[in-house]
Amino acid sequence: MLPEEDVAIRAENLGKRYRSGAQELVVFEGLRLQVRRGERLAVIGQSGAGKSTLLHLLGGLDRPSEGRIFIGSQELTALDEARLAELRNRTVGFVWQAHCLLPEFTALENAAMPLLIRGAARQDALAAAMRSLEEVGLGNRATHRAGELSGGEQQRVALARALAGRPKVLLADEPTGNLDAATGDMIIGMLEDLHQSHGLTSVYVTHNASFARRCDRVLKLEAGELKPCSPEDAKSYV
Repeated sequence: MLPEEDVAIRAENLGKRYRSGAQELVVFEGLRLQVRRGERLAVIGQSGAGKSTLLHLLGGLDRPSEGRIFIGSQELTALDEARLAELRNRTVGFVWQAHCLLPEFTALENAAMPLLIRGAARQDALAAAMRSLEEVGLGNRATHRAGELSGGEQQRVALARALAGRPKVLLADEPTGNLDAATGDMIIGMLEDLHQSHGLTSVYVTHNASFARRCDRVLKLEAGELKPCSPEDAKSYV
């Protein structure tokens, strides 16, 4: 057990079930997790094991069937929808396998979107978004729309969007899943650099064994349980 002040994310007795007609699907139950401040944690496992479900719960995008989730001292599971949405916007950055850019907006406007939703002045939001785009090497592509960008550039815009609001936590679900090997390696290196420069706590769901091995810790989600996995063994579970 880590000292409380060293814990960025904590889940206690976490469970998630879905009901379909008369049947109940138990994704997992009784999960416990602590993520240290500043840690880079990889979560691996077979498809359908519940990795994305876990990430959604940790980020407050879904609610558990039972258990409690904390980011720092704030209990997500005790918040109403409005306060939970505000916490997500200010504290958590998300990156998905699909970049989820809005095609009618430019890269700059896409990157600024969380700040605009937060209520920041448009000029301030665009300035922060430009700084974020420059961090990922896309300052010169700010006025291009999503369809005018390559797949790797689109994912870099998504990363800029996730970090423009200066979150404390980054949650990434298969951030290299739609990319070729070389572009994926570039994104992995960028995630490492930005993790350090932003002082993040990062949790990655991945099927990329080399990505998992570069993290501080690897856990495998298997048969509804989170189990420690050595980086060397990660390839067996992705």
